[in-house]
Amino acid sequence: MNKTYVVPEEIENSNTLEAKLEHLKNIKRSFNVYRVDCGSCNGCEIEVFAAITPMWDPERLGFKLVASPRHADILLCSGPVTRQMYYPLLRAYEATPDPKVVVAIGACGSSGGIFHDAYSVWGGIDKVIPVDVYIPGCPPHPATIIHGLASALGILDQKLQFKEHTQDCDEAILVEDSLVGNILFERDILIESKRLMSYFFGRKLYEKYINALKKSTDIRNIKKTKEVIEIYSSEEEDSRYEECMKRLHNSVYLRYMKQFAPIKDDYKFII
Repeated sequence: MNKTYVVPEEIENSNTLEAKLEHLKNIKRSFNVYRVDCGSCNGCEIEVFAAITPMWDPERLGFKLVASPRHADILLCSGPVTRQMYYPLLRAYEATPDPKVVVAIGACGSSGGIFHDAYSVWGGIDKVIPVDVYIPGCPPHPATIIHGLASALGILDQKLQFKEHTQDCDEAILVEDSLVGNILFERDILIESKRLMSYFFGRKLYEKYINALKKSTDIRNIKKTKEVIEIYSSEEEDSRYEECMKRLHNSVYLRYMKQFAPIKDDYKFII
């Protein structure tokens, strides 16, 4: 006796070639992680091995350790880079196919740790290859390691959707007019601010100096601008901001003003 099977309409439609091709676009494979020991004390390795146990189960998030950098998407590097591991690290980095993400794990991997100035090491991982994600700690917790790897997924997605903006590209962001007529001025002020007061406080210093500079009626008038900066810097409760604002004025502002007028010693702050 022949049986007639009725296939539901939604299942029948999902089995068409067009539906299968559309479904393939939504499938994302797991991210392969290759571990590189660049001279670690084995503390970070113990936490990495703990992180891949069933208790934390990183494979549920799509992470899987592989035995070759040629199969990897993410390089997990630990320890300060010793002299013997300089070229092996470079070879592992070059063998990993693009796009790739480099994760520096632990205090030693991030900055060299207590071995940063030792004669036998180069320092942190970023002294040899570019690093995308830092996972600090000595050693970091397994949850911290998984969180750092999850952060790397967003960076990998950005690299997969890489866009290069050229001068004639319509998608390029318009830059606000510079205070002195050169858009590189604000960039150099920000760079010098971060060098003087680190990343977080450097941004505050940048905002304080730029806001004080805007109070000047004639920014290109070196004498008047110096008086304005002196007034606003002296109002700072933290003397570090006062000194650093004067250093910004001496090093960056006066360098850009040389193109308009000669610089006298009287225009510089005595620090």
